[in-house]
Amino acid sequence: MVNELSLDILGTSFSITTDEDEVYLEKILAQYKTAVTNTQNISGIKDPLNIAILTGFLLCDEFNKIKQKLDEEREANDNLQKAADDWEEQEVEERTVRLIAKLEHALKLFSDDKRL
Repeated sequence: MVNELSLDILGTSFSITTDEDEVYLEKILAQYKTAVTNTQNISGIKDPLNIAILTGFLLCDEFNKIKQKLDEEREANDNLQKAADDWEEQEVEERTVRLIAKLEHALKLFSDDKRL
């Protein structure tokens, strides 16, 4: 489905056509407008182009910090999974060794019993 979104921000108006959901587009536009307003309030910049550029820069910064945090969490999860897998492998190996020892002991008892 093709949707058209009308943008009116920083004194500039235009429309974009996309296949994204209309509700999603409105959400993104609202987020961008909030970001622009925050940039204006924080920076005191009046020039619309500079505000748009700085807002884009700040949004990219925020995106990369979130991505970095997710990457770190994913790496930590991978490390936990590897540790769990290593532990499980070690546990299986230890149980196997104990089982083999018990079997060898039982076979020895059985063979000793047969010699009598």
